[in-house]
Amino acid sequence: MSAPKLAGGWPLLGHMRAFQKDPVAMLARGARDLGELHQFRIGPQAFVVFAGPSAHTAYFKAPDDQLDAKSVYQFTVPMFGRGVAYDVAPEIMAEQLGFLFPALRESAMERFARIMFEEVDMFANAFGDEGEMDLPEEMNRLTVNIASRCFLGQEVRDQVDAGFADAYHDLQAGINTLGFFFPRLPTPTHRKRDRARQQVVDILSRVMRQRRGAGSEAQDFMHALMRARYKDGRALSDDEAAGILLTVLFAGQHTSAVLSTWTGLELFRARDYLERVREETRIVYGENHGENGAMTSVHLKAQSAMENAVRECERLHPPLIMLIRKVLRPMRYGSVTIPAGALAIVSPAVSHRLPDVFADPDQFNPDRFAPPASEGKQHQLALVGFGGGRHRCMGKNFAIMQIKAIWTVLLDRFDFSLDGAFPDPHYGSWVTGPQRPCKVRYRRRAQAAIVH
Repeated sequence: MSAPKLAGGWPLLGHMRAFQKDPVAMLARGARDLGELHQFRIGPQAFVVFAGPSAHTAYFKAPDDQLDAKSVYQFTVPMFGRGVAYDVAPEIMAEQLGFLFPALRESAMERFARIMFEEVDMFANAFGDEGEMDLPEEMNRLTVNIASRCFLGQEVRDQVDAGFADAYHDLQAGINTLGFFFPRLPTPTHRKRDRARQQVVDILSRVMRQRRGAGSEAQDFMHALMRARYKDGRALSDDEAAGILLTVLFAGQHTSAVLSTWTGLELFRARDYLERVREETRIVYGENHGENGAMTSVHLKAQSAMENAVRECERLHPPLIMLIRKVLRPMRYGSVTIPAGALAIVSPAVSHRLPDVFADPDQFNPDRFAPPASEGKQHQLALVGFGGGRHRCMGKNFAIMQIKAIWTVLLDRFDFSLDGAFPDPHYGSWVTGPQRPCKVRYRRRAQAAIVH
């Protein structure tokens, strides 16, 4: 039998109008009315939604020759380039990403923690005693600074304000709904995207040439790729290395910026919990703990209240509202057969608010991840904001540590308040942040900084 069909489709268009208006509300209606699996249609294309931990297990355990990401994410090829990521076979993509694992070892995380603090410290010092900021814009700027320095090296970080950030912003604009369906349509946005990619590749290639000429080494992704060899012994070209660097930068930075924004917004209005986070900071970084307030990965790990806030924002506001695969050969789930040619979807934005998985799912409650509730441990695929199975985001731990570092420093230095109502999600972007403008007011706190 086939998956039950969502009601309300139009002739020819299917559910396009409802999807464009509010995709999450439409998918949530299907999960609520039809259960773990349901299908809808946009034009001639059938989509099948997998909702809930058991359905997630089937989805994430399916082999690549059955549920294929490459077919879906071809819109990323103009951004990342030929011969990398979704332009190659899954086993080659896995080999390429595998080159980077040594640069994410525990020893690297200690170095990253110090870089994160230094970047947030500079960011905080640049603001006056009080004022207003566009939070999504500032979180994007800050995470670009952190990611470029951690992943690409100090040489690239030094060029962020000299062209890299602007080019990277134009590349980010290439992630849009039109680009998903028509990635090579010669729109002004896509032409800017293509010019920006070449500019970024030129910057990265120049840094790699300079490193080779100087015989210098660094503990970052760029150096790992410069040393890497495929199984057949071949070295990566500079264009391949640049494409892989762009892939991981996009995967980590854009989503981290959005999740960091939502984390701040939720904490600003949850005043009681925010004070608990600050009290935890005083305990972890106080004079009787650690290295007199110096931020390290050990101290960041000890901040469980802060981490639970980040995880709760991943649940309520997952940056990617949909994960999509193409069905290459029929797939069975229970009594349902999903036919070849359909697009299979997991929606974290829907599954994270299922009432039989999370209690009071629309409420911000970080304590749901702490004992005794421990709702995140009831199933390993209950929370899928960073994907699942072998396709889980390799930078998840880095992303969570970065967001914890950002808000540890900023909440230590400032009081914040939202200027206006709590924003709705902006579904027009592939990575779902808040509607703009999203202004927050800040005032520097009188007491001396605890964290340094």
